[in-house]
Amino acid sequence: MPDPAPRIAVIGGGQLARMMAQPAIALGVPLRLLAEADGVSAAQVIPDQQVGDYRDLATLQQVTADCAVVTFDHEHVPTEHLHALEDAGVPCRPGPEALVHAQDKIVMREAMERLGAPQPRWAVVTSAGEVDAFGLPCVLKVSRGGYDGKGVWVVRTAEDVAEPLAAAERAGVRLLAEELVDFRRELAALVARAPNGQAAAYPVVASTQLDGICHEVVAPAPDLDPALAGEAQQLALRVAGELGVTGILAVELFEAVGKDGRPVILVNELAMRPHNTGHWSQDGAVTSQFENHLRAVLDLPLGSPAPRARWTVMVNILGSPRPDVGHLYDGYPHALARDPQLRVHLYGKELRPGRKVGHVNAYGDDLDDVLERARHAAAWFRGDLGNDSE
Repeated sequence: MPDPAPRIAVIGGGQLARMMAQPAIALGVPLRLLAEADGVSAAQVIPDQQVGDYRDLATLQQVTADCAVVTFDHEHVPTEHLHALEDAGVPCRPGPEALVHAQDKIVMREAMERLGAPQPRWAVVTSAGEVDAFGLPCVLKVSRGGYDGKGVWVVRTAEDVAEPLAAAERAGVRLLAEELVDFRRELAALVARAPNGQAAAYPVVASTQLDGICHEVVAPAPDLDPALAGEAQQLALRVAGELGVTGILAVELFEAVGKDGRPVILVNELAMRPHNTGHWSQDGAVTSQFENHLRAVLDLPLGSPAPRARWTVMVNILGSPRPDVGHLYDGYPHALARDPQLRVHLYGKELRPGRKVGHVNAYGDDLDDVLERARHAAAWFRGDLGNDSE
């Protein structure tokens, strides 16, 4: 019999849980999955699994029995259930006191204010009059449940306000108003933190969004002032420490222009789990975000976040709206023959328009070349390029 290793319960069966499986195998650490349905992404690769509702405490208690620690593919487990698990002696990492800052955008804004972190002007609003008093145009967000552009509205006129107010009321959540930041680009600072306080900061990356979904990530962010990059990393490390985060923390940032004409960073959102902006690290860093997340939740020494190449580019593969696009697997012969250094990660998901179904990573010393290779491969898998593309 092999020496026993602590078992990790992973709540949620999406692609983030799926991508934890490979480093878990390498570490010799067993995972137990709570999947939302049969055959979802992570359920295809993690054999020890149970199908159930993460909102049901009895289900959570059953799946976490004899597990050393619990971690998450998403941030939607009710806070009171996490407290109940911890009260029963099952460590949750990140814990409920930390995770609530990723679950509730208003709680997060209040915490950033207490920490003195730079962020956009914001307010809680309950009526069209309060939105008007805050100032248009602005961004409205539901406090809980929004992701990938869902639950977020850019409102420019009084008529635009009715839909988000109604959506918040239907969902029984509060509504957050934020200033519409005129930003140069979006950045992300990713850190890993263990319970013993050890932390590791990955290079700050630049990300672009498509219809509210992360589309492309460049690591490190090109032409980023080293002092500003250091400021972003220190901010992420401070947030992780002050909030008691265990595992991966992604601090999504705006790079804007300050009143003095110099670039500044503003906190946009927090994620306390492996994050789309860190997928580049699977092939571009000494230790991927997924391995460091597992190391952190087990309180093992963290691995180096240093990049392996000068540049790494991640491009998401999104489901095509075209009904004639075939299987994703059909993209392999061309993409892999054209670029033997390309790394492809598919999620085993059903194709739907705009759905994240995989990503590609390319790396090298020439940024223009790396960008072209990654973009070409993602477009090929998506079906945007004809068979005569070179």
